[in-house]
Amino acid sequence: MSFLIRVQLPDSPGTLGAVATALGTVGADILSVDVVERGGGVAIDDLVVELPSGRLPDSLITAAESVEGVEVDAVRPYAGVLDTHRELELVEEIAGQPGAGLSILVEGVPRIVRAGWALVVKYSQDGVHRLASSSAAPEAEITELPWLPLERATILDSDEPWIPETWQELGTELAATPLGKPDKALLVGRPGGPMFRAAEVARLAHFAGIVSVVLDG
Repeated sequence: MSFLIRVQLPDSPGTLGAVATALGTVGADILSVDVVERGGGVAIDDLVVELPSGRLPDSLITAAESVEGVEVDAVRPYAGVLDTHRELELVEEIAGQPGAGLSILVEGVPRIVRAGWALVVKYSQDGVHRLASSSAAPEAEITELPWLPLERATILDSDEPWIPETWQELGTELAATPLGKPDKALLVGRPGGPMFRAAEVARLAHFAGIVSVVLDG
């Protein structure tokens, strides 16, 4: 079974290699590594690893944190190895089928930012509207979006009253970015975390900006 493990580690030569060695001691096979953020001598990395049948995911935490200075932010099941550099491919797909652009967008974005699901939502005087939902998106009704209109990409407080109870029960981390206009937004969720980092939100905003131009064009 594959897992996504997010680690904070000293941004120094050899540390990631030491983590890989430690994970190897519990039989974990690293399938991909993505540098999420780095600065101040610390790096945040996402590792997709495959764990042999019968091994508990807790063993990944124990192994990684056996390396000095390493902390595990989150571990969660992950389906497959995803290419985090496929933005251009997705933009081209949307440009080729603009009529289905929003549907293609919400299915593709979770694979880019390693989220569980995505929605395109819009606020108007007659309420909140879902314009598109990914196949894994929760069906819970959203009756209000107090953060719309949205001027810039942001990490949303996962404890706000507007959030459906089922999302809160799953510990869903949320981020949103405007999609063309402030009254329309791309909302992405990570049930069970990890929390979105500033670099990830910036990446989401940049991608949404490109897609909005393609859709309007």
